Amino acid sequence: MAITIQEAIKKNILILDGAMGTMLQRYNFSEEDFRGERFKDFPHPLKGNNDLLSITQPQAIRDVHAAYYEAGADIVETNTFSGTTIGMADYFLEDLVYELNYESAKLAREVADEFTAKNPNKPRFVAGSIGPTNRTASMSPDVNDPGYRAVTFDDLRIAYKQQVEALMDGGCDLLLVETIFDTLNAKAALFAIEEVKDDRNIEIPIMVSGTITDASGRTLSGQTVEAFLISVSHIPLLSVGFNCALGADLLKPYLKTLAQHTSFNVSAHPNAGLPNAFGQYDETPEQTQAFIKEYLDDNLINIIGGCCGTTPDHIRLIAEVAKDYKPRVAPVLV
Repeated sequence: MAITIQEAIKKNILILDGAMGTMLQRYNFSEEDFRGERFKDFPHPLKGNNDLLSITQPQAIRDVHAAYYEAGADIVETNTFSGTTIGMADYFLEDLVYELNYESAKLAREVADEFTAKNPNKPRFVAGSIGPTNRTASMSPDVNDPGYRAVTFDDLRIAYKQQVEALMDGGCDLLLVETIFDTLNAKAALFAIEEVKDDRNIEIPIMVSGTITDASGRTLSGQTVEAFLISVSHIPLLSVGFNCALGADLLKPYLKTLAQHTSFNVSAHPNAGLPNAFGQYDETPEQTQAFIKEYLDDNLINIIGGCCGTTPDHIRLIAEVAKDYKPRVAPVLV
């Protein structure tokens, strides 16, 4: 009988993978590489559309997943961060959304199954990555028209529903609504997930991960940690947490607040510090490991991984230190 993620998370702190984009940058893919044979004559530029690589460079995506599992990850995220019609509109590839998500999930599933077969005592899981889109439902992009919205809740719900269906069909074990800068966008994603669960009469675990954008301790749409938590706690979640924007050291106080106020499992996948003037991340795996050890000492987390700038080397050292700790025990909330 296969071990479920709900069982695994009770026994150990689970390790999430690191950055997909950081790893793909190393390939230095050209416009031609992004296009592959299939999109050779596509009339618009495609370079930079990392999600498309699941179709045009599947071996590279497979290798990145394998590198993270090799480093000790229990969970990898699908290569679908921008995999909605809203995200793909930038590349005129809205029609490809189902296939992109399905193929990405299938790739990750195949690699996960290979690693689980090698070591059934350490089952590997696939999280369907659901990004925030490049639109915000809570704020106007036009300073002269505060009431204007570039996207509606319904637009988001429909787009997310299509993504969720494809991720489930491709074999994901759980769904990760991540890098949330606008909780209204996240609510649309969660609503879409609930719709698909009802339509199919199935359950699937959900991780929710917000983004504290700066030292104000708020999300981009202005919510504090506590407000964010209340906004997403209306459905049972596998975990709630934070990722991106900050390094592990700067993220810690917000994670602490979150851990004190929720009985859900807590996740974190911070950046490898803050980017330098060239947009590069300088924090070494050893530095990241030291910061993560503080999380572990303070009993803050159940799932830990990395975001921008992190590599399999970062994940390896995080996994090494995490194996000596028990998972966070949630406080009893009155």
